[in-house]
Amino acid sequence: MTATPDLGTSRLASPDLLRSVFRQHAAGVAVITARGGTGPVGFTATSLSSVSAEPPMLSFGISTGASSWPAISGAEHVGVHILGEHQEQLAATFARSGADRFGAPTVWHEGPEGVPVLDGVLAWLVCGVVARVPAGDHRIVIAEVVLGDHAGSGRPLLYHQGRFNGLRD
Repeated sequence: MTATPDLGTSRLASPDLLRSVFRQHAAGVAVITARGGTGPVGFTATSLSSVSAEPPMLSFGISTGASSWPAISGAEHVGVHILGEHQEQLAATFARSGADRFGAPTVWHEGPEGVPVLDGVLAWLVCGVVARVPAGDHRIVIAEVVLGDHAGSGRPLLYHQGRFNGLRD
């Protein structure tokens, strides 16, 4: 028998309610990168989703107020990097406003299509942007995979309850 939700504690829809609910949802951590007009840009994303296998496509969300949005809004290609649990500091750097995201200790190189590719990640993809779909104060970017590498080793980094975490056995 399952418990019935307590409707006495329910709240009307609000940004705070949505954030509170999604703190209960563990999500994988990715870093999205692109070539910007003045250099590389990137941000930490927990909204990465597989969209289609044929053709291989994915999606992620980005706030239109994010410092990376101007570059992402015009980028033809983006990099998608799956972080390992050993990369909590990298995730925090790409999540922090005003941080020098591509300065030391971040290790990266220019990859295919000029996309910044982070070294030492569990997996990475270079994707061609197909669409940017308006969604409130965000855009959902849909991109088709061009190439990538899944040869990294380790366990994935997760985001839960407002903190970066590793998997537990």
